[in-house]
Order: sequence, then structure tokens, then C-alpha cells
Amino acid sequence: MPAEKPAKAAKPEKRCPICGKPATEASRPFCSERCRDVDLNRWLSNSYSIPAAKDDDDDAD
Repeated sequence: MPAEKPAKAAKPEKRCPICGKPATEASRPFCSERCRDVDLNRWLSNSYSIPAAKDDDDDAD
């Protein structure tokens, strides 16, 4: 009997971070130019931010 090849694990489909639709090669990682522009607008309007915890050392001074 011939040896069976193990099934390749399918790559998970990349999704658009804005709307969740499948991403396209032309607009990767987004699904369209519209979603790409929405993301750019969010960056330019400072909608994206990293939450920061207040240091307790600053209050001691």
C-alpha cells in the first residue's frame, strides 16, 4: 500500500480588520480601498491609542 500524505493544514483566511470580510491581495490586509482609507483616517484622527497606566512613583513627588 502506498503511504498516504498527511493533509496540509489550510491557511486561515485573512480577514479585513475593519469590516471582517476576506482580505484581497490588492488591498492587503484590508478588503478594499474604502476600508484602507477608514483605517488611515482613524490613525490620522488619533482614534487608535495605547492605554497607559499611571505610575505610582509620579504621585510620591
